[in-house]
Amino acid sequence: MTLIIDTIAQNKVGVFDESVDVGQPKIAGSTQFDPQDQSYVIKAGGYNIWFERDEFQYAHKKITGDFIITANFSLIGEGVDPHRKIGLMLRESLEDNAAHITGTLHGDGLTALQWRSLRGAFMRDPQDETFAPKAHYQVLQLERKGKTIIMRAAHFGEPLQVIGKKKMEDLPDEIYAGIFLCSHNPEVLEQGKVWNLRINKTVPDDYNPYDQGWLASRLELLNVLDGKRKVVLTSDTRFEAPNWMPDGKHLLFNQDGRIYKVSTSGENKTLLNTGIADRNNNDHGISFNGKLLAISHHRDGLKGGGSSVYVLPISGGEPRLITELTPSYWHGWAPNNRDVVYVAQREGSHYDIYKKSIKGGEEIKLTNYQGSHADGPEYSPDGKYIYYNASPTGTMQIWRMKPDGTNKEQVTFDEYNDWFPHISPDGKWMVIISFPTHINPTSHPSFKRVMLRLMPTSGGPPKTIAFLYGGQGTINVPSWSPDSKSIAFVSYSK
Repeated sequence: MTLIIDTIAQNKVGVFDESVDVGQPKIAGSTQFDPQDQSYVIKAGGYNIWFERDEFQYAHKKITGDFIITANFSLIGEGVDPHRKIGLMLRESLEDNAAHITGTLHGDGLTALQWRSLRGAFMRDPQDETFAPKAHYQVLQLERKGKTIIMRAAHFGEPLQVIGKKKMEDLPDEIYAGIFLCSHNPEVLEQGKVWNLRINKTVPDDYNPYDQGWLASRLELLNVLDGKRKVVLTSDTRFEAPNWMPDGKHLLFNQDGRIYKVSTSGENKTLLNTGIADRNNNDHGISFNGKLLAISHHRDGLKGGGSSVYVLPISGGEPRLITELTPSYWHGWAPNNRDVVYVAQREGSHYDIYKKSIKGGEEIKLTNYQGSHADGPEYSPDGKYIYYNASPTGTMQIWRMKPDGTNKEQVTFDEYNDWFPHISPDGKWMVIISFPTHINPTSHPSFKRVMLRLMPTSGGPPKTIAFLYGGQGTINVPSWSPDSKSIAFVSYSK
């Protein structure tokens, strides 16, 4: 009997196939993965990544086609050489003179896109690099789009900015991609830390998931104050829209028309009994007193796909119909635990915001945006406002109004298309999802380069807390932890 050992599986480091020293540096390096916070610590020597050959520590995996790799970086300690460097690298091979391109953060804060276009070529200063306008970036990103490599970078809280682009004709279709560290001194061992690392296989802008298939899903938890993320559940198919449950230990989300419960560690996934409602979409949420769950279930043969709002006990059971007219998509509970707010299409093609008591009676129309779109209504915990997104100005922005629909005021004022305001349980913060400027303002499609942003409800500019590949299904519904420190969301990748 012959024993076959999978050396790649044995050497895996986090998401990477292996870690190696390229160029035989005098001091051996290493990369270690911490599964608790999903971070990497790199140790490395090496004279440089420059001239005609390189020496460095490299954690990598082989990737084919277009993709985006993004991560947060920090060098540990004061360091010896100001040009010690850490960052992202795309490389044709593990030979020390291979063609490569790097998004690089140096010890003195210098941030640059650097490259060797051909195997064995002599890298030149400044011909083979593009310098960033600022220093000490924390977030680095490389995108491969055909033969073109795009570098973006950001300080924590800021949007990504393009640092440079370079066409790399000699990079093959299958390349190495990963994280690196070089001490820039063969006699010295330096250290660095990498976290929030994500690799996303991209799809064309016109990709239609209904025809071409849904991308795999990641359920993530995010600390809104420091931006640290953790993946707790993955699936090769689509799931969406997590709600954080009142016990702080479980989440609800929808998948294949059903509602599931899972622990915040990603364990013990169980089906929640929603009775006849087996075609639930991503609009669902828990009442302020933690006793009731509102869902949006599709009924056959009705206008707009038949989405209807129902209510049932949080423990599960047979749902009770709240909205007879369709389509109606739930988005928020009132703090009195009796009223729900939802977005609905009643006249023409536009959507507006409505309110209705779960005890019965007529629905109340709160907005009237002829020719534009309103969506995502959610009460503040004190009951003073309903926050929502609307596009009367031409871009989708966040607004708020009194619970009776009066005193509408705009809250965000920027170039992005901002959707789905979610207010923290303590009422101090709001998280939104921001779509790029080229997206139709009235649309919130899947599989786009989006940001999650945080802003104080008392006023102030939004701060970017996450970059991801997502959109529809990422954060459609209230998803704050009970302690107002974290949110749950879904990102997607092929």
